[in-house]
Amino acid sequence: MAKQYDILFRLLLLGDSGVGKTCMLRRFAEGEFDPSHISTIGVDFKMKTLVIDGIRVRVQIWDTAGQERYQTITKQYYRRAQGIVFVYDITDEPSFLHIGKWASDVDEYAPEKVQMILVGNKADNEPKRRVTKAQGSKLAEAYGMEFFEASASTSRNIKESFTRVTELVLQAYKNDVDHLLGSLDDYLDRAALQDQKDDQDASRTCAC
Repeated sequence: MAKQYDILFRLLLLGDSGVGKTCMLRRFAEGEFDPSHISTIGVDFKMKTLVIDGIRVRVQIWDTAGQERYQTITKQYYRRAQGIVFVYDITDEPSFLHIGKWASDVDEYAPEKVQMILVGNKADNEPKRRVTKAQGSKLAEAYGMEFFEASASTSRNIKESFTRVTELVLQAYKNDVDHLLGSLDDYLDRAALQDQKDDQDASRTCAC
């Protein structure tokens, strides 16, 4: 069977319990929204394939528990992440203030070249807003991240957020591969030709 993607990347969702990480992930990966809140236990993940610049990118998105008692478990996944999505709830100021703690953990445990964005979730709940968009933008700028306000409920900026962090990871990957192999496009062309040759070889073998 032909491979359904060209590259696999791992993304990690980080933020306090209750900020809507699971809802964001389900909205992005499955197009569904479930308002009932069940806290993630440990780590869960979902897969999604995006086409960026003609490249089929498979993203494995890890949804981590925000509770303190699971921190030892979830930190094991930092080392393998190529992209981080920090999430806070615009109606919950403490979740915004805690982004600094999550960023500190990433500095300590994640790879040096990990790509990061900041997302303020539940942007549809304007009457209960406790964190302004300007505050979110300023914090993202302080950490050198791009910033989105999003809503898992309405789907606003959900696809855009995940797509953007994937684009950043892909660009960083391209820079590394171009440096080592000359060109990512050439590398993918060679890989595709090899896959095609393997399929032809397998077909001839089956026909005998």
